[in-house]
Amino acid sequence: MKRLFLSGAVLLLSFVTALAQDGSFKFTEEKHDFGLIEEGVQATYEFEFVNTGSTPITISDVRPSCGCTTPEWPKEPVGPGQKGTIKASYNSQGRPGVFNKSITITSNSVEPTKVLFIKGIVEKKEEKEEPSAEDLKNSATINLNKEKHHFGKIERGQKVSLKVEVKNTGKEALSINSVKAACGCVSHNIDGEIPAGETGELEIIYSPYYDGPNTDKIIISSNDINNPKSTVTLSADVVESLSSDSPVKEEGSAVPFK
Repeated sequence: MKRLFLSGAVLLLSFVTALAQDGSFKFTEEKHDFGLIEEGVQATYEFEFVNTGSTPITISDVRPSCGCTTPEWPKEPVGPGQKGTIKASYNSQGRPGVFNKSITITSNSVEPTKVLFIKGIVEKKEEKEEPSAEDLKNSATINLNKEKHHFGKIERGQKVSLKVEVKNTGKEALSINSVKAACGCVSHNIDGEIPAGETGELEIIYSPYYDGPNTDKIIISSNDINNPKSTVTLSADVVESLSSDSPVKEEGSAVPFK
C-alpha cells in the first residue's frame, strides 16, 4: 500500500511539474530568405522571439542541419515576457547555388522541439571585367512597378501569378536572363526583349509549399549593367483549403494546375 501511495505521489508530482512548465516561444519570423548573396559572404540572421508563457524558457541545444551553419542562443533562462534571439550564420564559401537549411531548438517550453529555416542563393564569385563608362551609359535599364506583393490566403498546392510591368529606360534593348528563387517554387513568362524606352510584362508564377506564412525573394537577372540583379518579394499564407465564400487573393490571379 505504501509503495502504491509513493508511486501515485511521484506521478502526481510529474504531472504538476509538466503543467507548471508553460514557457512558450513566439517568433517574429520562423523562416528567412537571404535572397542572393555572393560566395564568401557570412550570411547572418537573428530570429527574434518572446516568451509568452508564465515560466522561464531554458534552451538546452540548438542544432543546425549541417556544419555550414553556426547557431548562437541565450545560455541563461528567458523569463516570461522577455525577448531573446537565435542567431544563424551561414558560411557561403565554396558553396555556390541554392541552399535550404534548418535549425532545431530543444528547450523546456510547451513545444520542446522548434525548427527554424534559412534559405538563399549563393552566386559564384568570379573575376569580372569592369565595364567602361560608355558601356554603363548605353546600358539597358530595368525598372519594375512592383517590388513586393502579398497574395493573402491560398490553398496548398495552388499556383498564383503576378504580372509585373518592366520598363526599359536605358539605351539598349533589355533582356531578362533568368528568374529564380531559393524555394524552387517559381516560373515565369516574358515576351522577348524590351526595346529602349518601352514597357513589357513579366508574369511570375508562384507556388509556395510550406503551410502557414511563406515569404520568398525572387531574383531577376538582366543585362542591365548598372543593376544586373533585381528582387521581387512574394508572400502568401498557405492553408489546406479555402471555402467557396472565402475572399480570394488581393491582387494577382490564380492559375490552373499544370
